[in-house]
Amino acid sequence: MFYFCSMEESNRQKKIAGVLQSDLANVLQNMLREAGQMGIIISVSKVSVTTDLSIAKVYVSVFPADKAETIVVELNKIKSNIKHQIAQLTKHQLRKMPDLFFYNDDSLEYIEKIDKAVKGEENPLKNPDLLPKRKKS
Repeated sequence: MFYFCSMEESNRQKKIAGVLQSDLANVLQNMLREAGQMGIIISVSKVSVTTDLSIAKVYVSVFPADKAETIVVELNKIKSNIKHQIAQLTKHQLRKMPDLFFYNDDSLEYIEKIDKAVKGEENPLKNPDLLPKRKKS
C-alpha cells in the first residue's frame, strides 16, 4: 500500500506566509521609495513556505512589467538585507526567519494575453506567428 504525502499547506505555513507577505510588501515599497524609484509598483502576490519553515518563495508582481526581471534579480542580490529587516519586524512572531527567494509573478500578463485572445484582438488562427513555437524533443 502506498501513502502519498499531501501537498496541502499546514495552518502554520499559511500563517507564516501571511505574516511575511504583508511585512515584505511594506518593506519593498519603502525600499523603492528610499531608492527614489518613482513610477514602479511592487506587490507581493504570494508567499509559500516549505514544511520545515526554512525557505520562503516570494512571488512579486512588478509594474511596469518590462522592469520586472531586473527588479527580481536585484531583490535576490539584496535578500540578506531584506531578510534582516523582516526578521526585526517579526522577531516576536517567528523563532527562525526563513531564507527568501524572489520570483517574478507574471500571471497578470498571462491573463491579459488570454483576455486579448478571447476578445479577438489577437487571433492566432488568422496570425499563427502569435503562437509560441513548439520545441522539438
